[in-house]
Amino acid sequence: MRLLFLVHILLMLLGTPALAADEPEPQPPHEHDPWQGMDRDGRIPAVEKPVKHPERWRYIPEGRIKPGNVLQRFLISSFIAPFFFRDSDVGIGGGLALTDIDFREQRRREFLGLFVSHTEEGQQAYTLLWQRWLHHVDLPQGGVLQEERSRVRAGLSYSRTLTRRFFGFGDDTDEDDETSFTDEFAFASVGMDIALPEAGDDLVFGIGVRGEWHNLARGHVEDVGQTKDVFPEVFRDGDRDGLGWLHLELRWDTRDSEILPYRGFDVGARVDAAPIESEGNAGSIFGLFGSTFVPVPGLFHSGGTGTSEEHPPTDTVVFHLETETTAGDLPFYSLPSLGGNDRGRGFIEGRFRDRSLWAATAEYRFWVIPRGFALSPWTPHVRVERLGLALFYDVGSVEDEWWDLFRASPKHSGGVGFRCTLERNAPFRVDVGFSDEGPQVTAGFGLSF
Repeated sequence: MRLLFLVHILLMLLGTPALAADEPEPQPPHEHDPWQGMDRDGRIPAVEKPVKHPERWRYIPEGRIKPGNVLQRFLISSFIAPFFFRDSDVGIGGGLALTDIDFREQRRREFLGLFVSHTEEGQQAYTLLWQRWLHHVDLPQGGVLQEERSRVRAGLSYSRTLTRRFFGFGDDTDEDDETSFTDEFAFASVGMDIALPEAGDDLVFGIGVRGEWHNLARGHVEDVGQTKDVFPEVFRDGDRDGLGWLHLELRWDTRDSEILPYRGFDVGARVDAAPIESEGNAGSIFGLFGSTFVPVPGLFHSGGTGTSEEHPPTDTVVFHLETETTAGDLPFYSLPSLGGNDRGRGFIEGRFRDRSLWAATAEYRFWVIPRGFALSPWTPHVRVERLGLALFYDVGSVEDEWWDLFRASPKHSGGVGFRCTLERNAPFRVDVGFSDEGPQVTAGFGLSF
């Protein structure tokens, strides 16, 4: 090869046509570099973003966009992995996730995931999710920019939960009022969010439709009453019920991220209307919400390298407030509730339920290990990006009429949470909440707000 190269150069210098000039020698295929666009400690240097509102576009380095089929991209953009979660209503669960974050080789524009799980309390769940981001920019130096807030999505799911709880309606129900029922539940949904009038702008409109079906039966929680016997009319109205939902949302959103925000605020309104019910009824849930995110000095880090880093570690103080009320007829399990994964994390899922609700949260989120580590020595490029903690306080209540919420007895809980990110678009959390009814643990992907 060296000799051929020297002859080629010599002939060029002599003005003689190069050997096989019309048939260039085949080049070896380009090898994927999993570190392209990244430092070895997981830091991603910032790049120039030729877009409006660049802070709302996520930069994905070329190292995380490997070409090839789903097997060739394994552990880069396709994964088969066990996962676990904890929900106060169904206990500890786990399962298998088959995810492709570059479905159909769209350079990280599409996602497809299949999740199969089972819990210690006998819940079975099977979920298929698809999502496509609407605004996507290829960069000439490699990598892509992805705008978070404009996307289309669809989902299918089936679950059978043996240990659902119902305590009655209102803020004055007692812990001893607990009853149990089984909920066999299936849904199909499609939806879209879009920033207006341009990608990344502050106004965001969301629309979606969902069809769901419930089949209720006797519950499997020991030493408590049966919802079917204690609340026979409520149970009967919700059994074998199909609902067709329409979701509409409009918000003003200045946050730098929807998934893991560090600064800005959002305020908005939403309507979830069920004009189609199998019993011939119809009902709606109307909501108002707002949040603000304030960056604060790092407790265990210096804030990374600031503007020269795509995702510098940033500690935040967060405040959230929301309220909901209903109109028409809805089954009891569709009414606003306090307790569980997002609202009132010190209480069991659905602990307080009625036709109107208010809830507020204050949370301090801080990163403890800002650079993370490799998941294994055999795959050094597959990394936990960073680890952190959160201190939170939740308060809220429920009532039948919205104006009675001002007189409702507030329910307080607080706790500590664990935070982990593989990248900014993929936060994982475990929250331990405490109330006067004892501790509750919830876990899963995504933050509460």
